[in-house]
Amino acid sequence: MVGPMGDFEFTPEAFLELMRAEIPRYDELQDETARATEGVAATRILELGFGTGETTRRVLARHPGAHLVGVDGSSRMLAAIEVEGAEFLRAELTDPLPAGPFELVVSCLTIHHLDAAGKRDLFRRIAEALTDDGVFVSGEVIAPEDPADVFTPLTPEYDFPDTLADQMAWLAAAGFDAETTWVRGDVAVLRARRRPPSRRSRWRILR
Repeated sequence: MVGPMGDFEFTPEAFLELMRAEIPRYDELQDETARATEGVAATRILELGFGTGETTRRVLARHPGAHLVGVDGSSRMLAAIEVEGAEFLRAELTDPLPAGPFELVVSCLTIHHLDAAGKRDLFRRIAEALTDDGVFVSGEVIAPEDPADVFTPLTPEYDFPDTLADQMAWLAAAGFDAETTWVRGDVAVLRARRRPPSRRSRWRILR
């Protein structure tokens, strides 16, 4: 599938064509990722991996008046994208996140390029970038329980999908209450709300 941010310099046109060819439910995944952001009173949004802006446009359509900051590792994507109400920066997922706080962090088809340790670290940093009741939405390739549900071609050295159970556990450890809002085969959408400080402290004690 797609290599890590910055490793492959796709043109936007070729990138979008590849995504739709390799992920039969690509546009449905994009729609469901944006749909999971509804109900958040977002004035500042952080997007991880803006690509061609497919997620960006869908999210901003649901949050008129919000300002979105997007990061992506591809210089060609950065040069090509322009969306009203958004600013875009070149950065890797392992780099420090833009200064928050944000009410909403969203990502689609980017985080699976991190291994398990990288995901755990990113979830922790996302929690720190959010407001106390902020929301993180992730639309991703996952490792399904049934191998028959795998239909997305992957490149082992670049793609590291994990199970929903593992990601839910890592989000909980980072201070989130997470739920799955949509699953089709080996793609899914997770929505995670940052716990209020009092509940985060209680969770640490119980843990």
